[in-house]
Amino acid sequence: MASNPPGRCCTIGVKHEGEAVGEMGKIGDFETYFSYPEDKSTTNAILLVTDVLGHGFINAQLIADQFAANGYFVVMPDLFYGDAIPLNRPEGFDIMKWMKPHGPDSVDPIIAKSLEEMRGKYGCKNIGGVGYCFGAKYVVRFLKKGKIDVGYSAHPSFVTADELKAIEGPFAITAAETDHIFPAEKRHESEVILKDTKLPYQIFLFSGVEHGFAVRSDITQRHIKLAKEQAFLQAVHWFDEFVKS
Repeated sequence: MASNPPGRCCTIGVKHEGEAVGEMGKIGDFETYFSYPEDKSTTNAILLVTDVLGHGFINAQLIADQFAANGYFVVMPDLFYGDAIPLNRPEGFDIMKWMKPHGPDSVDPIIAKSLEEMRGKYGCKNIGGVGYCFGAKYVVRFLKKGKIDVGYSAHPSFVTADELKAIEGPFAITAAETDHIFPAEKRHESEVILKDTKLPYQIFLFSGVEHGFAVRSDITQRHIKLAKEQAFLQAVHWFDEFVKS
């Protein structure tokens, strides 16, 4: 595997303060969070594939709004039909049991329908995929011609080597220094795989942070706040180059 399965670190963290400015709607039978750029254009778009805390988590909504503020139409579907894991889950919660009904058989159709509507109903011409933790697997799986054009992931989990080998577009990764799910050996394995694809790629490593820092870190800590902000800017610059150009 290019990254390990999810663990407890996938659900712990800090809730951020702020007011979401996007709107809830529906694609098919699942709820979806939409955030529009100032000019309301949908030409350049981002499909934001969340971690296990889901589309209703304020931190994820604030990130979606940040991408919108940078000129992207953002679509963030509910991957779990209301069964997202709460932040700082109770001790004894069995995440692997929770995962059983939330694997590719369930999530792939949600991603496929979202992309179909984005390219059809919403008129999106260029689509970047953002995947945090759990969501990275699905950005990788759908990084294909006519689906997701350009990919970005932060602290990925559950991505297989074969999935990474099969990508068909540029891909960037943000990694944490301390991460049992995407440790050094998995980063190095991913680097070799990406090099062999002959596609543009980046891997950024941030010191002093742990798995999940790009979404739910304690931003009262200066070095952590800086890492989170830089990880977001990495994604924006990546999409500005490969989505908007």
